Amino acid sequence: MSRTFMGRREVIVAAAAIAVLPLRSARAETEPPIHAVKGRGCECCEAWVTYLRDEGFMVTDEVALGTMLVKYKLDLGIPETAFSCHTGKVDGYALEGHVPADDIRRLLAERPDAVGLAVPGMPFGSPGMDSEDDRDVYDVLLMQRDGTMPVFTSYPAA
Repeated sequence: MSRTFMGRREVIVAAAAIAVLPLRSARAETEPPIHAVKGRGCECCEAWVTYLRDEGFMVTDEVALGTMLVKYKLDLGIPETAFSCHTGKVDGYALEGHVPADDIRRLLAERPDAVGLAVPGMPFGSPGMDSEDDRDVYDVLLMQRDGTMPVFTSYPAA
């Protein structure tokens, strides 16, 4: 008969995981849900959705193909120059591309009169695009209703 015992390390890891669960669930209850629309089979889109869930957001997602995804972006008021591979929507704001969770929280706290946030293209090291510990320089842009896109947050290379 074999017995399975948890070692000290496993007990500590399990206790830490249990301690974090209420924080994530409490945060998800206070933040509005995000709906993501993405292309089929896009690994970085899936990674961004997973990242947001890991950050405590409740995220629903769906697949839209080709022109349907482009139409969705345009209907939200996203300029073509800001396009990336996926689009989110949270509490009336558009999220285009690999927008970091902290910027989403800041947007929701400040509530500017804007379309939303965009990270055009797919910058290496942005959330969902590999490790943030080794990233390229990139900006998160505030998509204004007049079509301008000032920098909301700048991320240096890491």
